[in-house]
Amino acid sequence: MKIAFLYAGQGSQKTGMGRDLYETRPEFAEVLDAVALDFDVKDLMFNGPEEQLSQTRYTQPCMAAFAAGVTAILKKEGITADYVAGLSLGEYSALHSAGVFDAKTLVELVAFRGKAMEDAAKGIECRMSAVMGLESRALQEICDKVCTETGKYVTVSNFNCTGQYVVCGEEEAVAAAEGLAKEAGAKRCMPLKVSGPFHTKFMQPAGEALKQKFTEISFGEMQVPVIFNTVANELPAGTTIQELLVAQVQSSIYMEDTIKLLEAKGVDTIVEIGPGKVLSGFVKRTASGMTSYTIEDVDSLNAALEALRK
Repeated sequence: MKIAFLYAGQGSQKTGMGRDLYETRPEFAEVLDAVALDFDVKDLMFNGPEEQLSQTRYTQPCMAAFAAGVTAILKKEGITADYVAGLSLGEYSALHSAGVFDAKTLVELVAFRGKAMEDAAKGIECRMSAVMGLESRALQEICDKVCTETGKYVTVSNFNCTGQYVVCGEEEAVAAAEGLAKEAGAKRCMPLKVSGPFHTKFMQPAGEALKQKFTEISFGEMQVPVIFNTVANELPAGTTIQELLVAQVQSSIYMEDTIKLLEAKGVDTIVEIGPGKVLSGFVKRTASGMTSYTIEDVDSLNAALEALRK
């Protein structure tokens, strides 16, 4: 068995996340009890309100705390990964899992990231849409065409999995791209609830803020290979983790290629860490030979542990 941990990104959060794990697993509780931010992370995770939990500046540290807690459980149980990766925000949890920084630094860093992303999004009328059933190259060509003909900006921000990609940008441009995508044979275009034009050029101010923030943080060596969002590969020679994280917030992310790379490296088992089964869905659509387990509560944790110990 060759295992990869995949950490969920923003959008998977839900009220009640982690409550049963906190009540039954001391390792998880220890992580959450150590969190000290300007709001009560545990209370927001367990009780909501959902509207606040879904705001970027609150979502990101809550998701990171959840991920760090589950990572602590897996470490206690002796379950290790051959590779780790994460979707957008989840990449920070993957780096924590690989030993680059501790849980406290993880949560504080993504809290800073969430605020920086919210600030960068202010005043921008944006829209994000998931496009189903169209090849990625065709969709990128459509976005390029819209940009050229309208002078408005739209790009493929998320290459999630085979047949599912996300376009993001200015409202008018995204609407035009949706229309052309349907004409080109897309099965569906589904508007997504977002609070900003994430993974686009509009996030450059957030990237600059992160670049400065990283000078205050000590990054350790990776103990497990991390597959990075922006390159869908391990850390390229001559590039730093910090550089890739600065690029990540304002560039397209390639989860489909990440999954394909893991498959090519012989990974046959995926452990998705985070509420929901979004990444497991991506894996199912992209790599038929992989088995996925999701850890989002006590029942799914126990089921995953039983399977992974075999």
